[in-house]
Order: sequence, then C-alpha cells, then structure tokens
Amino acid sequence: MVPLDFHQARAKVIDAVRLAREIPPMEDVALDAAAARVLAVDVAADRDSPALDRSARDGYAVRAADLPGELAVIGEVRAGERFVGAVGPGQAVEIMTGAPVPAGADAVVMVEDTHAGNGRVRIDRGVQPAQAINRRGSEAAAGEIVLRAGTRLDYTGIAALAAFGHSRVAVYRRPTVAIVATGDEIVEVEETPAEFQIRNSNAHSLAAQVTRAGGAPVILPLARDTVEHTRQMVSHGFEADLLLISGGVSAGKYDVVEEVLAGFGAEFYFDRVLIQPGQPLVFGRALGKFFFGLPGNPSSTMVTFEVFARAALELLGGETETALMMPWARLTREFRHRPGLTRFLPARLTADGAEVTPVAWHGSGDIPALTRANAFLVADPSREVYAAGEWIRVLIK
Repeated sequence: MVPLDFHQARAKVIDAVRLAREIPPMEDVALDAAAARVLAVDVAADRDSPALDRSARDGYAVRAADLPGELAVIGEVRAGERFVGAVGPGQAVEIMTGAPVPAGADAVVMVEDTHAGNGRVRIDRGVQPAQAINRRGSEAAAGEIVLRAGTRLDYTGIAALAAFGHSRVAVYRRPTVAIVATGDEIVEVEETPAEFQIRNSNAHSLAAQVTRAGGAPVILPLARDTVEHTRQMVSHGFEADLLLISGGVSAGKYDVVEEVLAGFGAEFYFDRVLIQPGQPLVFGRALGKFFFGLPGNPSSTMVTFEVFARAALELLGGETETALMMPWARLTREFRHRPGLTRFLPARLTADGAEVTPVAWHGSGDIPALTRANAFLVADPSREVYAAGEWIRVLIK
C-alpha cells in the first residue's frame, strides 16, 4: 500500500467517514448541560432580535432633520423601559444603551458629541438617519435559523439558545470510543513495572483526548502480543462507535494488529503516513465501524489522534465540519529537521501565541518533555532549516 502524505491521509479520513456515517441518535439535555455538545436540530429565533429599535450608545435620541442645532430635552429612557410620548421637532430624549428608541426619533447622538445643560442639548454637526440605532430584526428576524444542526455548542451558542428561550435542547449522543492498548511490555497504571516494562499511559491519554473531542471513552483491558488475545480485545472494541488501538502496527514480529483486523474482513484505507512521529498509522473499517491503529509511542499516539482520529470522531458525533487549527508563530531560535516527512515536534508557545521555542526531547516516548510543551512545531517536509524569527505552523495541544 502506497504511503500517503499528511494532507492526503487526513482528507482520506474525512471523506471516508462523511460518506459512510449515519445520523447519530439524539437526546434532550438541559441548557446548562449543553456546552460542548453537538446540536441535533436547527434553532430559529422565536422573535425579532432586537425586538424593537434600540439605542447602540448612551446619548440623545433625536430627529436627524433637526441637526445641527439646539434641542429641548423632554425626558430620558433607560434599558428595560419605554418612553411615553414622542420626539417632536426641536426635541430630544436622553437615552441609554439598549433602551428603546422613542417614537419620532430616527437617530442617536453619542453623549460625547453633545453639550447639555439647563434642559437643553446642543449638537454642532449633522447626523444620518439610523445612526447608532440597532434596527428591529437587524440581528435576526423571527423564524430565521440562528444555529444549524451539527454545530458544536460553545459559549456563544449557549447564549443564543438562552436568548431565544431554549431551556432544553436536542443534541447528538456522544459517540462511544473503545481504546485498546497492546503490548507484552505494558502493565496497568496501579502496578509496579519491572525495568523492562512501562505503565499504560496511552489508554488514559487517549481517553482524555476522546473526552475533549466530544466522545465517550471506554478503556478495554490490555491486549497481549498474540493474535488470539488481540482478536478477543478487538472484537469487544467493535461494539463501540469508533475503535482506537494503540501499538502493534509496526513491522515487528509481534505486531499483529493488522493481521487481526484483516481477520474481521477489514477494508484498509492506508497503513502508513509520511509524518513523524506516527508513520505506521492504520485507518480502516470493519463490521461497519471505523478503526485506527495508532503507533504505540506516546507522542505518536497523541499526534495521530489529534491530526486524524479526532476528525473522524467529530464527524461521527454529528459535526458537519472538522478543522485542524495550526496557526503561525515566530521561532525564537534556529530549527532544523530532516526533510521528507511532516514532523510534529514538541514546542513551547508563548502566552500570546506569537513566538514558539522547540522543546528538547529524547524521542517519541519522552512523556516528561511532552508535559513541558504546550504545542507541536509542524515542520514542512520540503524544508530542512528554519531561521530564528521565521514563521512556522504549530499544532496547539
């Protein structure tokens, strides 16, 4: 199977999942439990927003035809109340931000542009009609769709739901994600490992990533490096909506994951990607479920989930779009890497996101180095050297 580059592999994942996915089951949740969930229905405005013409500034409601000039102030109106009466020729009403514009007025002048005293206000320049007024329905008309199904609800979405009267909302059920770590060298977290053993960090880091991406992780028992035992664990994994297998996908004598998956009639979309860490990455489908065989080194597992598996999970969860955010930052020092592969290497991004510094590490298993990083440099496969001060893409952890 021909290895794919980074962009080809990600596109393959997205296209395959979009083509085959089904609409997830829905559930009804309270508004306060809806944050980060994926909306299952379109949401429309239940009334015009704003529901009437309102002032966008503190100042004076006036008739544009009267300006420039001096006007009699006939009252004031605050947010949450109406002005009784109307603004006539040569008159103005003091108005606060958010207050309804009085009848007869067609503009608002900011208080900073006025001179007031003794019940009068002088405005020395003309204004255009509708100045500093938010017109009724200018934000959304009654019946207009303000949130689309497939949108992951952030705080702005929660605000919209509340503003339009939704104390409960239909969202998609979180996809279940089975996680199987493989390897005879791995022991459970609570065990004391021998010198030649390591604790099962991958399953738990993947569970954290799955949760953050909107899934419901299910950590299965460790799979040992035999076809029989790995098959048993993988068969349980296919009960979930998505299967993640960590380790056992390289070319070693005891790397049996692809053999096991083939035994389930798997269709393999790719089994190698031109990235580092994470070259021996397997993606496919069996028994109607998508699976990823992620490389077993911690950094490889983390990176390949974020770059590839996360996209599949978001789409399976009902999202209509999935984006990989890789902003640019300036390098604080020269950086070199071997060209030919897209490399994701640990780095430290400044608090303002403007500058990034590579973090010293000792390979894909160096978990302490990963904890010192808050991002990964994304090194282009066609470049070998980046000078200090040059821009480089980063993948934020």
